Order: sequence, then structure tokens, then C-alpha cells
Amino acid sequence: MYNSEYDDLSFEEQLQLSESLMIRRHNQRMFLRRNAQLLQQELELEAELLEGNPELAQAVHAFNLQEIQAQQQGSFGVMQGDSTPKKQSVWSKIFPGLGRS
Repeated sequence: MYNSEYDDLSFEEQLQLSESLMIRRHNQRMFLRRNAQLLQQELELEAELLEGNPELAQAVHAFNLQEIQAQQQGSFGVMQGDSTPKKQSVWSKIFPGLGRS
């Protein structure tokens, strides 16, 4: 892989930059792999919880439907030129920490 930005650098400097880039890419891959593993574990746990508790599954489904409807209404309002503040998320009303960015 040729990079013209390396032209003015010594071989040692080019080597250090290449090594640094390889380490950064490796760390990024490890981070993404770990996130994927954690997400998989989370999904498996969620599936177990919902499988074992039909009432919980029904409640989660109802909240998700409400959230989708609220987002659709918000999107429609924006398309109509409504600039009023967005309503609080259905889920953030139940779990207040979810509404913060």
C-alpha cells in the first residue's frame, strides 16, 4: 500500500507510522469483536427473559409499538415544518437514563 504522505519521511519514520496504523487497526478489530460478543450475549439473555415471561414480552412489544408510532409522528411533524421539541421517548419515561445523550 503506497501512501504519498510517506515520501518525505525516513524509513524508520515510515516504519513507525505503519506499525502505529497496524496496532490501531488491530485494536479497533478487537474492540468491534468484543462489542459483537457482548451484543450477542445481550440478545441471548433478552431472548431467554422474553421466552420465560410472556407478559414481559407483550409489554416490551407494546412499548416498542408506541415508540415507533411516536417516532413516525415526530418525523411527519418535521416534514410538515413543525419545529417543536421532540417528545420524550417511551422507553426513557420508564428508564430515565435512556433519554440522555
